[in-house]
Amino acid sequence: MVIEVVRIGQRVVRDDRVTTHVALVSRAFGAQKIFMTEVNPEIKDTLDKINKTWGGNFTVEFIDKWKYIVKKKKEENYKIVHLSMYGENINDVQEELRNEENLLIVVGAEKVPREIYELADYNVGVGNQPHSEISALGILLDRIQRGRQFEKSFSNAKRKIIPTKSGKNVQVDETRD
Repeated sequence: MVIEVVRIGQRVVRDDRVTTHVALVSRAFGAQKIFMTEVNPEIKDTLDKINKTWGGNFTVEFIDKWKYIVKKKKEENYKIVHLSMYGENINDVQEELRNEENLLIVVGAEKVPREIYELADYNVGVGNQPHSEISALGILLDRIQRGRQFEKSFSNAKRKIIPTKSGKNVQVDETRD
């Protein structure tokens, strides 16, 4: 399954950190790429450093218009999943999402344009109370992959966390620069 994410919009100052976390969750929870509009370019630098240290090929691509990417991905047979408090309950659609080959997950910052509800193949709600788009994305990615994303090994990692009952165990590959 190919999973990509598009982040629509950003509220100045407040959302640098939130958008960075949306990208980090996307990467750590199995997405291959994130498209971003109206974003501080330092966010891409942060993700590039994470890839260099922790491995993987996660890609950040800046875009001018979210609608172009959504329509292009639909033409490429991606199913568009819009995370929204007002969508179908995740419990009712998670199985269907697992059976899709390619997903583009839309994560809004501020009020998203009405058009995204119409372009989406799935409008998915995680819970029925206000909460963070970061948590909604993490839950969605976990549900559709059944936790298997945590078994993934990131290539070219300088550091790798070794699970342990207590303390910290980080394997460092000194041969990587």
